[in-house]
Amino acid sequence: MARQFWQSEGEEGTYIMYDAEVEPGMVSGTGLAPEDIVPLLKGKRLVVDSISTLVLKHGIDAGVNLILRSRDLVLSEKANIMFVHYPDVLPQTAELRIVRSADVVIELKEVIFMNEIERQLAVHKLKGMAVPRRLIPFLINEKGIELSTTSRVV
Repeated sequence: MARQFWQSEGEEGTYIMYDAEVEPGMVSGTGLAPEDIVPLLKGKRLVVDSISTLVLKHGIDAGVNLILRSRDLVLSEKANIMFVHYPDVLPQTAELRIVRSADVVIELKEVIFMNEIERQLAVHKLKGMAVPRRLIPFLINEKGIELSTTSRVV
């Protein structure tokens, strides 16, 4: 999802990678302090992968400060930023501070029914808006995530 967001056609951006192999066009997060990240964020679609690793290395105060400083940047530049967060990696109090700092919180879920895997997107927070009251099914294909916008009638 983060790569698909970052590589949207016609809009350049920055991908700071901590947790996986750094691919062409990405910036390695190895050795970066949180205060070094904001000056590297250039373009309209920005990704930090992951805020969980950054918080483990530098503490929750540094992570929340990065989210808030980045928010100021994207508002002034009319850009968007995605912080990837992995559940159950951080203490619950740290996870709550991250969620409270974010404007939008989306969770990708996976549910197994017998021999089928159903993937679902849950929107937990949209600042200033009501969130959908249902899970949205999605598929993963070669281009990324494809949302299913049709509902089944039983």
